[in-house]
Amino acid sequence: MSTTSPSPASPASAARRRAVVDALRRGAVPESGLDLLATGLDRFESALDAELAAVASGGSVFKAVRGEYGSGKTFFTRWLAERAKRLGMAVAEIQISETETPLHRLETVYRRLTERLATASFPPSALRPVVDAWFYALEEDALAAGAGEEDLAEEVDRLLTARLTEVSRHAPSFATALRGYRSALAQGDEATAAAVLAWLGGQPHVAAAARRSAGVRGDLDHFGAFGFLQGLLTVLRDSGHRGLFVVLDEVETLQRVRSDARDKALNALRQLIDEVHSGRFPGLYLVITGTPAFYDGPQGVQRLAPLAQRLATDFTADPRFDNPRAVQLRLPGFTEESLVALGVTIRDLYAAGADAPERITALADDAYVSDLATAVGGALGGRVGVAPRLFLKKLVGDVLDRIDQFEDFDPRRHYRLTVTGSELTDVERNLAAGPAASAGDIELDL
Repeated sequence: MSTTSPSPASPASAARRRAVVDALRRGAVPESGLDLLATGLDRFESALDAELAAVASGGSVFKAVRGEYGSGKTFFTRWLAERAKRLGMAVAEIQISETETPLHRLETVYRRLTERLATASFPPSALRPVVDAWFYALEEDALAAGAGEEDLAEEVDRLLTARLTEVSRHAPSFATALRGYRSALAQGDEATAAAVLAWLGGQPHVAAAARRSAGVRGDLDHFGAFGFLQGLLTVLRDSGHRGLFVVLDEVETLQRVRSDARDKALNALRQLIDEVHSGRFPGLYLVITGTPAFYDGPQGVQRLAPLAQRLATDFTADPRFDNPRAVQLRLPGFTEESLVALGVTIRDLYAAGADAPERITALADDAYVSDLATAVGGALGGRVGVAPRLFLKKLVGDVLDRIDQFEDFDPRRHYRLTVTGSELTDVERNLAAGPAASAGDIELDL
């Protein structure tokens, strides 16, 4: 996330600053305001902004982000999502998991996409506002073409059919469901309209009566998900959005599923990449994140040769010369220097909205921030690269909050870093336990 010293903190509203600080206090990556923390990402900006602009103009892009735990993959993708929003794109972040969102079932991925869909104006799920805006746009186009009130509904239906012609070749039920939704609204049947929209968003177990009313049957399946995604992109574009930015996060979890499910998931990923590159999804920027083990290990990408070929990227050179236009991006992770620089940025951001800003900067000076970063890294076995989450949580919640609230609190005299197992993630807990034992150190009860 950061490999160089930060620039001065950007001016921020009280609400944005509070949202960022609150998230860090919880040990979470902020949902927004990441430009306030983004340091060291300037080397990616030019190439990624060019790709976003290409997508906003009707192109499509696939990107794979690789980095160890703590290297800032979630931060990076949310930072990029904010840039996409500023271009007028919708965004969705999806956590891949074996039970909730298995990648080999693309209908589930599509469902999570619609649940997490957000725009600059609407939080998740923005599906209904987007669809309503689309119908409003169709009505405006019909009226501009000379339609009268008496034949407006018929003209809107004609435009709907024309705009979704390509989509209907693969998923005719998408257009049918939209007609059913509009019809239910016209009749004042809100319950049926909501149910039909839920079906359009890939939700299972929608009431049979609502499906019959809309003229659709069954539930969305794996193959229909491609067509529905294509339809959603069309609706987004015609309702004023310039594209869709989608993140499939933590794809490395595929390594821990059954081999048959893993193989299906890897093949589904290969299909997605091919469809993006074929131009089937104009306006889509698709990102996956994973660890190096997922991309290079035998239980990940390398298990499927065609997928490995599509994601192959040379990382043998110095990381300074990594190509940000390549299909894979490598996040180098934190050093102690960059972790301290981030901590100073957070301290200054906090002080800008604090009750006692002078006390914040005096007691939590650069030297103290450096000492705290070193201590947190030491508590995690010296692995600075995985320390950012815990470091920022301690800095904000244990140090800055207390300085701001208590006049006589001095972190050098009154605070001693403690790290308990309950506040660590599994990866952090393993590192805090010390070096992994070798095979010869394990006692077997025979």
